[in-house]
Amino acid sequence: MAEDVADVVIIGAGAAGAAVAWSLAETRMRIVCLEQGGWMAPTDYPSNRPDWEMQGLGPFGFSPNTRQRREDYPVNDDDSPIKISNFNAVGGSTILYAAHFPRLHPSDFRVKSLDGVADDWPLDYAGLEPFYDMNAKMMGVAGLAGDPAYPPKEPTLPHVPLGKLGDTLAQGFDRLGWHVWPSDSAIATAEHAGRAPCVNLGPCVTGCAQGAKGSTDVTYWPVAVREGVELRTHCRVREITVGADGLADGVVYVDAEGNEQRQRAEMVIVACNGVGTPRLLLNSASSQFPDGLANRSGLVGKNLMFHPYALVTGWFPERLEGYKGPAGCSLISQEFYETDPAREFVRGYSFEMLRGDGPVRTALQGLAGKVPWGAEHHAAFSTRFDKNAGMVIICEDLPEEHNTVTLDPALKDADGIPAPKITYRLSDNSLKMLDHAVARGKEVLEAAGAVETDALSPLPPAGWHLMGTARMGTDSARSVVDAHGQSHDVRNLFIVDGSIFVTSGGVNPTNTIQALALYIADHIKRNLTTLFD
Repeated sequence: MAEDVADVVIIGAGAAGAAVAWSLAETRMRIVCLEQGGWMAPTDYPSNRPDWEMQGLGPFGFSPNTRQRREDYPVNDDDSPIKISNFNAVGGSTILYAAHFPRLHPSDFRVKSLDGVADDWPLDYAGLEPFYDMNAKMMGVAGLAGDPAYPPKEPTLPHVPLGKLGDTLAQGFDRLGWHVWPSDSAIATAEHAGRAPCVNLGPCVTGCAQGAKGSTDVTYWPVAVREGVELRTHCRVREITVGADGLADGVVYVDAEGNEQRQRAEMVIVACNGVGTPRLLLNSASSQFPDGLANRSGLVGKNLMFHPYALVTGWFPERLEGYKGPAGCSLISQEFYETDPAREFVRGYSFEMLRGDGPVRTALQGLAGKVPWGAEHHAAFSTRFDKNAGMVIICEDLPEEHNTVTLDPALKDADGIPAPKITYRLSDNSLKMLDHAVARGKEVLEAAGAVETDALSPLPPAGWHLMGTARMGTDSARSVVDAHGQSHDVRNLFIVDGSIFVTSGGVNPTNTIQALALYIADHIKRNLTTLFD
């Protein structure tokens, strides 16, 4: 019997894998996507149960080490102040993300030229712009045109309602004369592509039972599957194999029953995120690539970038209806986004407004001394519940080679595959940026009317933006892939996730990850006959 050979195998069905699969489907090539998780059932999301807040701290929490689902893989992040947050399923981490959906700025692609740090990208904003636009239609991006922080862009849907809480925070920015704008959000605010509109329920970060949030299991994947892409779930890829000619010839994976399987392919596309991708490449070492597949530069797993986060919270004298509306989608401020020579750090950060806490999380603040247990609990609770508002601060993280993803020598996943080990340190630049941002955040809250403020910096569980560990570039000695995501070392291997970022910017990366995946897919389609020359 002839061995089964696909034209393309895609590893990972999250934000990037879904986008590249959908785009390539029109070629009518045989495309197989392997995903180590499964399809999520909206009826299983915590918002369908009365203990929804507690579910968000456990089975639907951000950390795979806490959830311990079989689909998860453990991560040794003991040597990092920022802990890894991801999710394995069809849709990947878009199942749990807040759907805050900004684009990178034009300056983000030219950091070396403008500010003398890090490196320039081998492409620019203009090159990605049509793919940002394409992604906005597929994901259903809500927003408001005219944001002075960006070149002109047209949202697909009306922006998410600000609500009383958003209006209150906007007044604080306005009083200080600082930039603020309704955020771009991958949330359907009106019926879109068969998806029902958002009902402002709130717990977006534990899965959207309404289907309004743009997770790729409800945006790209239904279309890609209809167009003929084969999506196999509960298939954990152990390694990418190479032939005698040095080209990738397929993958070895473990199926749902724990059996080892092989899928041959003419082209391999990796979409496993900034931790999962270097883990897979390093685990695919061979006699031809003893230091890991596509790693002749020695940079696979290096230059790990997070976005160092801080959380700034204010308490107000009146109720703010903070339980209404998408958790992380209200306003964005980019007043301090670009480098200012007067400051002690380069580059900058964004403010992303948050909604208020639910009743259980408010009560649990008693563990931090905010709401004491005992006789005074109810009185203190009434001064807190629905009276807090705040923001997270998303700081640009510059690439540094000592921040790494390697293979842990002892820790393994449920199928015996080595787990990733994270080694990461906050730079002096990031620490100075965080201090500046926390101080400005408190100013905003006080200008908005807060009677008390508090901050947590850096935010420990904020390792949900994973970038830089297989960076793109024109010099094969200083990068892993070229300007089109194509490996310098293995010509039929492409990478399309956040690992190919050169710099991190100061905004959530998912929109840019997907725009890059569409951009790379477009290059593949236009150059199929000469792609591996």
